[in-house]
Amino acid sequence: MEAFDPIDKKILKVLQADARLNTKQIAGKIGLTVTPTYERLKKIEQSGVVKEYVALLDREKIGKTIVAFINVSLQLHSKPLINVFERAIVKVPEVMECFHVAGNFDYLLKVVVKDMNSYQNFLSNKLATIENIAHVQSSFVMTEIKHQTAFVLD
Repeated sequence: MEAFDPIDKKILKVLQADARLNTKQIAGKIGLTVTPTYERLKKIEQSGVVKEYVALLDREKIGKTIVAFINVSLQLHSKPLINVFERAIVKVPEVMECFHVAGNFDYLLKVVVKDMNSYQNFLSNKLATIENIAHVQSSFVMTEIKHQTAFVLD
């Protein structure tokens, strides 16, 4: 992040708030003219800091009412078996996020599904079919207190 000056950081903050804005609108928000804003935006995009532009959906309005965080432990920790698990888990659409973690478990999954029947189907027909899983512990979200997608830029 050291390569970005305060104006670049302003652009990133504006994009995180609303990625639909065009260059002219971004320029107006950061106090630059369109051409230097466009050049800075292209530099930022080329650096790979902006991974993609997406629409964030309201999960409840699309019928996804269950959020579960699942701790997964593997039986064996050889590199080939870790790779098998990771290749398999990225293909499961219900898994929104997967983290390899340190601690009592090996992985933390964020799973979003329609209802408890869908969760049971996910658990029985998708997660349980991945080899080398030793233990699974699920925690269900009762209330979402904070959900943020924008990073704080220091």
